[in-house]
Amino acid sequence: MPVAGRGGTTRGPRCAIERLPTNVNRTYNGRTHPRVEIVMETTSRKRSRRLELRTTPEERELLDRAVAATGTDLTDFVVSYASDAARRILADRDHFVLDPKAARAWDEVNARPARDLPGLRRLMERPSPFSE
Repeated sequence: MPVAGRGGTTRGPRCAIERLPTNVNRTYNGRTHPRVEIVMETTSRKRSRRLELRTTPEERELLDRAVAATGTDLTDFVVSYASDAARRILADRDHFVLDPKAARAWDEVNARPARDLPGLRRLMERPSPFSE
């Protein structure tokens, strides 16, 4: 199950995603340049938090059958698929993945020089109404 890892993180302007492995995520971090994360496989990790849930007998039977079909255990199955679902739901809020063509277009937009907007400059030069 792929998860976003911290190892191999590259930061900096105009990172060339087409030169990196195909399993790369570009994460918007609130700045103009994205953070690039290598997606890493993790096979063993210590689980220390407990999650309890209630199911109907039919739901439990369905889960047990799926666990048997995948050859894993219930914990790994539920955590794996619940984590995948959570990543999909949060994907547009946490990160975005670009193919090489879109990455080049993103880099071109970010390489443009900033425009001088006099009205915005005047606004930013005014003292904050929240400062004393």
